[in-house]
Amino acid sequence: MSKPVHPLRRLFTYARPYRASAVLASVWSVLNKLFDVLPELLIGVAVDIVVNQRDSFLAKVGIADPLTQLLWLTAITVAVWALESWFQFLYELRWRNLAQDVQHELRQAAYEHVQRMPPQFIERHRSGRLMALLNEDVNQVERFLNTGANDLIQVFMSSILVSGIFFFMAPELALLALLPVPLILYGAFWFQRRLAPRYAAVRESAGALSARLSNNLGGMATIQAYTAEATESAHLKAASDDFRANNAEAIRFSAAITPVIRIAVLLGFIATLLYGGWLTLRGELGVGTYSALVYLTQRLLWPLTRLADITDLYNRSMASVRRLMDLLESPLPARASGALPTPARGAVRFDAVSFAYDGRPAVREVSLDIPAGRTIALVGGTGSGKSTLLKLLLRFNDPDSGCIRFDGDDIAGIDPMLLRQAIGYVAQEPFLTDGSVADNIAYGVASPDRARIESAAVAAEADAFIRAMPAAYDSPVGERGSLLSGGQRQRIALARALYRDPALLILDEATSAVDNETEAAIQRSLARVSQGRTTLVVAHRLSTVRHADVIHVMDAGRIVESGSHDELLSRDGAYAALWRLQTGELALEPSTA
Repeated sequence: MSKPVHPLRRLFTYARPYRASAVLASVWSVLNKLFDVLPELLIGVAVDIVVNQRDSFLAKVGIADPLTQLLWLTAITVAVWALESWFQFLYELRWRNLAQDVQHELRQAAYEHVQRMPPQFIERHRSGRLMALLNEDVNQVERFLNTGANDLIQVFMSSILVSGIFFFMAPELALLALLPVPLILYGAFWFQRRLAPRYAAVRESAGALSARLSNNLGGMATIQAYTAEATESAHLKAASDDFRANNAEAIRFSAAITPVIRIAVLLGFIATLLYGGWLTLRGELGVGTYSALVYLTQRLLWPLTRLADITDLYNRSMASVRRLMDLLESPLPARASGALPTPARGAVRFDAVSFAYDGRPAVREVSLDIPAGRTIALVGGTGSGKSTLLKLLLRFNDPDSGCIRFDGDDIAGIDPMLLRQAIGYVAQEPFLTDGSVADNIAYGVASPDRARIESAAVAAEADAFIRAMPAAYDSPVGERGSLLSGGQRQRIALARALYRDPALLILDEATSAVDNETEAAIQRSLARVSQGRTTLVVAHRLSTVRHADVIHVMDAGRIVESGSHDELLSRDGAYAALWRLQTGELALEPSTA
């Protein structure tokens, strides 16, 4: 079994185009830290000038007058502070822009990856979990690049620079002053190993909580209608408690890091203070050097207390990186590249098609012919396999056996995007984007044609109510079409399908949730637009399909009857039984019922 790749390496591999920016940001961080350490040395030089005057360090390099030494020291100090500030500006600018760029690219790449996955991928992973991943996990990576990466570099550089200065100025004191560093680093890594799985649990529970909130907000009307507020509040409380408990476990470990590091820092500072002071009293160490080393001890050790925050942020971020990379590296379904026959006629043929969901058969050996320009209907009870056939035709799933042909070509060899562009699809619950009416009718078109939008709306009998809206075609529809009635949403969805002038028009239970007036309007529209166009209608309401050229009745994944409305009624089979049930005739025959 191969060793899992560290999430940071996975992130670096993904962010390859931004490596130059990351390197430059790191250089600015290093230079900033270099000039950040120098002021402590300048304090030692200042003490040296005041105490030793003409015997000071600067005097030995050719500046004899003490006042001139102070003037030179002042000029150097101004330059050091200016350069430190300049490099801080540069690294903050570079790191923050890099964080925003990577955040944008990660979110966009993750979303586009999800878009290329089949619909059951989203169903299996829950939309709330994916929302948490695309928002909070991506933001967590941004926070790490914004501050955490620079902090890691600067703590490391501070340790290297100050250690080098210590060994240069007072080797015998350096070992004592630096003695706590291995303990601090070991402690940080010890905590890091124990924090990683805890933050992974935090991210998972955050996804579950987000899924619960998303589900409840979408179903608030049902929750209130069934007075289930207390039940759902309890469910949310349980999810929130789990999130809180996982966070508390992680916090318990992360909160212990700083106190442990403080004790180690104290040991190093005491070593410098006592032993360095003793060496100075004996004349083995200069006063200026002693002053500089005392300040440098804090400069070396005190930033290590930030390892607590850095470790905490690092582990939260790596848990998020791991989840994001797992998503981005999840295999995409194989995608064909073949073109559609030109011009597309919309003829469809199912040849002995079978399909099962997780071992549960949904379609069994279905053979079905849909000639070009004809209106074909599929009817049957819930779970009979009607919608599964549509998913197979739209390439949301691929058959387990058999094949589906479009204008004679196996759709397994056709690019799914090209196939879907030849199909107009109207779902039972149409999705409307949060834009204008016109945006939704010309959905997915970069440069829509206004005349064509209005023509499609007229064909769908939607033009009248659209023009009655405050801004007509420019009126907003609200989130998921919340400002429209169900019938209005359905007619806009039909207009959207007609806008692309598809070779094949599919209606999946398009009238099952609308009023009689809307159903009649849709039927009138279909009677007009289906002339010479291949139309496939899936319906529960048999009144919707009675005028279809051929009606196929499905049961348990098989086609059990086929024929026109009148032919099927005359056979007195499954279709006739459904018709009597829907028209109320069975109410007079309780024994048969």
